[in-house]
Amino acid sequence: MTASVNFLSQLNPSQRIAVEHFCGPLLVVAGAGSGKTRALTYRIAHLITHYQVDPESILAVTFTNKAAREMKDRLERLFAQEMALKHHGQPFNSLSEYDQKRLLSQVYKKTTKKLWIGTFHSLCARILRYDINKYQDERKRTWERNFSIFDESDVQSLVKNIVLKQFNLDDKKFNPRNVRYTISNAKNLGLSPEAYLKEHSYAKGRIIAEVYQEYQNQLAANNALDFDDLILIPVRLFQQNESILGYWHSQFKHILVDEYQDTNRIQYELIQLLTTNGELQKSEYNWQNRSIFVVGDADQSIYSFRMADFTILLNFQSDFGDGLPDEDTRTMVKLEENYRSTETILQAANKLIENNSQRIDKILRPTRGEGEEIYCYQAEDERIEADFVISKIQELVETNPELNWGDFALLYRVNAQSRPFEDNLIRNNIPYTIVGGFKFYDRQEIKDSLAYLRLIINPFDTVSLLRVINSPRRGIGKTSVDSLLKAAQELEIPLWEIISDETSVKTLAGRAAKSVNKFATMIKELQGKLKELSATELFDQVMELSGYVHELKQKGTEEADNRLENIYELYSAIAQYQEDSEDTSLQGYLTNASLASDLDNLDEGQEKVSLMTLHSAKGLEFPIVFLVGLEQGTLPHIRSLNDPLSLEEERRLCYVGLTRAQEQLFITHARERYVWGSKEIKTASQFLQEIPQDLINSNLRPTVRKIYHKKPASSQNNIKWSVGDRVIHHSFGEGEITHVLGSGKKTNLAIKFAGLGRKIVDPRTNSITKID
Repeated sequence: MTASVNFLSQLNPSQRIAVEHFCGPLLVVAGAGSGKTRALTYRIAHLITHYQVDPESILAVTFTNKAAREMKDRLERLFAQEMALKHHGQPFNSLSEYDQKRLLSQVYKKTTKKLWIGTFHSLCARILRYDINKYQDERKRTWERNFSIFDESDVQSLVKNIVLKQFNLDDKKFNPRNVRYTISNAKNLGLSPEAYLKEHSYAKGRIIAEVYQEYQNQLAANNALDFDDLILIPVRLFQQNESILGYWHSQFKHILVDEYQDTNRIQYELIQLLTTNGELQKSEYNWQNRSIFVVGDADQSIYSFRMADFTILLNFQSDFGDGLPDEDTRTMVKLEENYRSTETILQAANKLIENNSQRIDKILRPTRGEGEEIYCYQAEDERIEADFVISKIQELVETNPELNWGDFALLYRVNAQSRPFEDNLIRNNIPYTIVGGFKFYDRQEIKDSLAYLRLIINPFDTVSLLRVINSPRRGIGKTSVDSLLKAAQELEIPLWEIISDETSVKTLAGRAAKSVNKFATMIKELQGKLKELSATELFDQVMELSGYVHELKQKGTEEADNRLENIYELYSAIAQYQEDSEDTSLQGYLTNASLASDLDNLDEGQEKVSLMTLHSAKGLEFPIVFLVGLEQGTLPHIRSLNDPLSLEEERRLCYVGLTRAQEQLFITHARERYVWGSKEIKTASQFLQEIPQDLINSNLRPTVRKIYHKKPASSQNNIKWSVGDRVIHHSFGEGEITHVLGSGKKTNLAIKFAGLGRKIVDPRTNSITKID
């Protein structure tokens, strides 16, 4: 495949310099909306088409699975466009649907299938499926290739059990959740239990180190890893085995890292090892037919609570580059042209972020028009703030036919700020979604289903085994399980070895023995079908043989129906994975499910108002943004007010919020707000003062909203209610009566509310009003 004349003509000069870079290090400082994904995508394409680089030797690290999919999709379209022009003499979009699919299939088989593109976690999990059996940690613990990946809920349960039951610690001094985060932070810093103990030799530190040690023992016993292990173990494996490091160093000749400002220390070590093959002297780095290409922006570093360290980006020039000043360097390029926001929004963002000291100097330059002023509204309290925002959204939708609910985003500092906005949206029957809310994979029925699948793959996964042994209920009580578990612990063998032995079960499980043996037989039967059935077929078998779906159908409740819908959605997710992935195995899907995130599930085409924290907004953009709660103590957060470094991160958060807006930006703040149950007087955020006031219009007034007045209580008793009547409820908003229950003074109404399902209410409580 040969690059056409137009291949690079779509890039601006700075993007082109970055894309055409071949060997050696390059830092691309990419401002918000500056086309960094395009630069990354075109660079990969240019390496393959111009330099004939083997796709298998390219490693591209993204920070979400969604970004990885987007990069692959862009590459496929890019290559397909080249092939369409070369072989058909016309643009890709002009071809028939059949020819388009044929070209995309050819591109996938020849190129994108071979690329290593994904998150740190997914790529490292893939490496470990090859080599984890060659690793042992400082206590000689080992893992096999069929390891499970424990999600956060599994890990929390494991740590809680160790802290409270095994070590019998005071949960006020050793809160299990805090202990878990301490262990996670230690791993992200590359600290083993022994190394953690050396740095925290005081009494509490010693106990946490012991918990950490036991936690690792139990992970190994379960042949399981947590998310942090997925990166830590490859680093340690590379450090202890030169031949394995040499193999992967030789495999990945061109390494690309997106969002480099969000890397932590252990991720940095991984990249450094793969790039340098463990060479310690910078002068000895071999750059022949090899490159390290990182893209990031220190001004958008907002994840220090996840141990992200933006100084890694600031130090790139000294670690890998030529270290020369910005105007002379050949190992740094700045992308400063912004294709997202209006000039007014960019001027505000530039002036705000100039107040930070720890950054690489750059200025976002607009490629669009001036746009409208930034609108600022001061409310009396959070309820009036919510009234204003929702009314303004309604007004804009009503007066601009081209807008829909999906064009609006509400951004706030902490999740708790969403409540008044949610109440108002529900009351006005406006569809909305919360990004970063309750995760699909955290729901009970989904976790149960996945635990069955994980157990079939890895029977030594005791956490999954304990989750499903009596789910659905099959007469295996806690006493029986404890007896089996105690025997396994005393014999120092996995629980499955006890449960899979019929005689042992009869001896230990008492009256539950028959049920335990039946359960073990079912799992063995499913294990025997692993190779002959696809992931979806096996999932069907699990749901049928386990009785899980049957039990939910028997219940027949609304909650059970909702849980069934979630299980059906999980089936769809597995089927979708099989369509989209070259690896259609159950193990492949389970790895994918373990690494799923909120942003991966955000449907950008949905017509719903998006509510999210500023941390969740990273990487997204919307035509109209409401940045709410800009007050001292809220944004910037109260914890940052006396810490200069934390205050700079809060400013970066605000900067990220401003630069999410494409067309219009509204900023709101309140004179008083409920904080921890009591009202506090608030002052406007200092960040508002750092934005040039000539860019801000502060003369906004709230739109007059339609108020529904309740009828007097006495009149409620005389109303004739009928199925199909539309009503307004003071808390739940508009709904429709589906059933009239009882009669006279004992009448109750079953009402279906949008987004809330059916609720039964007493019409005499004066809470509902019929819509005539």
